[in-house]
Amino acid sequence: MAITVRTHRTTKLFGRERPLHDALGGHKAADIILWRERRVSVSIVAGATVAWYLFEVAEYHFLSLACYLAMLGMLVVFIWANASAFFNLPAPRIPEIFVSERTTRQVILALHSRLTWFVHRLYDIACGKDIKMFILTVFSLFIASVIASCFSSLTLLYLVVLGTMTLPVMYENYESEVDHLVSTAVHDLRSHVGDIDSGVFKKIPRGRGATAN
Repeated sequence: MAITVRTHRTTKLFGRERPLHDALGGHKAADIILWRERRVSVSIVAGATVAWYLFEVAEYHFLSLACYLAMLGMLVVFIWANASAFFNLPAPRIPEIFVSERTTRQVILALHSRLTWFVHRLYDIACGKDIKMFILTVFSLFIASVIASCFSSLTLLYLVVLGTMTLPVMYENYESEVDHLVSTAVHDLRSHVGDIDSGVFKKIPRGRGATAN
């Protein structure tokens, strides 16, 4: 009796062809997300954790905490500036990253490009060109709304930051294993969707954009 063995090619996660570092932009942001800049990465995770604890657990108000931090910062600068003349210390300076116009523009342009891509992507899906992608997107948005209703906005933001700083580096360390599992799951899912497509999806009428294409 012959035994049929299913074989399929292992593909990278999200169908990418470039290394993970290049897929994340290949710049300093990618180094931080992949923990190539350990001090900065640890600072981001620690800062996000402290902020989440203060506002969500300790229930501090943002304006009150901002005023306390501003008063503490002004007090430190005042003591430092007056003591520098007696102990030959350098005068305190504001870090360039906080007032750099170039950094601000880069952040705004990056956010604008990502938002524009997201809106255009949703528009293309909503036109009905791919009914399977439309149903999958609506279902994913519904699941996301259910998950978001279980957490506060701050907790959800903290989870996003924590996931951004942990999941990519974990994937980089176990890339081959994750790609194999995902490829197997996608192959099985496509086989099931193909069976459903032949009997259900092809009978659903599509929009004019899909018909024209």
